Amino acid sequence: MQRMNAAQARRTALAAQGFGKRRPANPKRRAVLDVVARTRLLQIDSVSAVVRAHYAPVFSRIGPYDRGLLDGAAWSDSAKARRGLVEYWAHEAALIPVADWPLMRWRMREYRHGRWSGMRAIVERNPTLGKDILDVVTEVGAASAGEIERHLELDKPRPKGTWWNLSDTKMICEQLFAAGELSTARRVGFTRHYDLTERVVPADVRDREIAEDDAVRELIRRSSRALGIGTEADLRDYYRLARRQSAPAIADLVDAGELLPVDVDGWDAPAYLHPEAATPRRITGTALLCPFDPLIFFRPRTQRIFDFHYRIEIYTPEPKRVHGYYVFPLLVDGKLVGRVDLRAERATGRLLAPGAFAEPGYATAETAQALRGALREMADWLELDEVVIGERGDLAPLL
Repeated sequence: MQRMNAAQARRTALAAQGFGKRRPANPKRRAVLDVVARTRLLQIDSVSAVVRAHYAPVFSRIGPYDRGLLDGAAWSDSAKARRGLVEYWAHEAALIPVADWPLMRWRMREYRHGRWSGMRAIVERNPTLGKDILDVVTEVGAASAGEIERHLELDKPRPKGTWWNLSDTKMICEQLFAAGELSTARRVGFTRHYDLTERVVPADVRDREIAEDDAVRELIRRSSRALGIGTEADLRDYYRLARRQSAPAIADLVDAGELLPVDVDGWDAPAYLHPEAATPRRITGTALLCPFDPLIFFRPRTQRIFDFHYRIEIYTPEPKRVHGYYVFPLLVDGKLVGRVDLRAERATGRLLAPGAFAEPGYATAETAQALRGALREMADWLELDEVVIGERGDLAPLL
């Protein structure tokens, strides 16, 4: 079994995720898609305290870029620029390469009755609503749940005392999305506009049938390449697999020489190295990481690799929050050295940093300088004029 020290494992993980590379001077669509080619997914989340979660990991890796490039890759399709990304439940709701869509067919079958048990009750009280929704979308094309609801009201006035309403329509749309019958053609604001999957995913991709065992092995291959090095739990979590799926897949890949068992100093579980993973001598550069960045979204891995205890506090009552509502870890030269609570106040053109905190040993002028530059760069990217530093945290006075 190969051995690695913790610093080597950390640099391997960072390099696999695209950190430490020279940034493109003028990022184009190719640079954006190259990020996703490495990470394999961008998690989507509704919180817009700073910027939507799927935009931030690209910024963290290549610097300021036109967010319209990512929008175009995900939510538009033309002869000149084919759709490059598609939405589905990967880690959570996520953008994935269109070519990866068939790898999720087994999950679509699992979700054919919805992603949660309460869906059955909605279907039972609206037995024809799914077909009605598909009929509307077939006729009118991509539409939001609200637009579909209005068409249903117009075409099929609801009988007195009927149960279905906008929330039921939205839930059935989501069920059809999870089952693979609908996909997201575009977003307006942050609202999904559903369309028939056959109009979103190309036929050659849609027609590929992959057995569950083969798909799971391929997903483990992808998570291994994206992570560089990881434990079974790391590899499993990336696509939210079950252990009953990941354990035999990992065993098969080890037997085939496609995963290399590694003993990492200080890690509490066996690790697996992708054979093509690089271990650079140094990782340089500064980046702010949003809470849903693939580098850190699995918190046990973040703790293990960076010795960085990180929990999102959105759902924690404000008086009990330790660091803040929407906190970005600060990556400097391959280490997580601090964190900053951020808010984009678009009406006033300000990027607010109510709190800034250093990790032990990093409350220094150098850390503050790195954070200051990162905040200014983020503000410019978001077209905000001013960065306002609050008073909370040991980095705030240094800023």
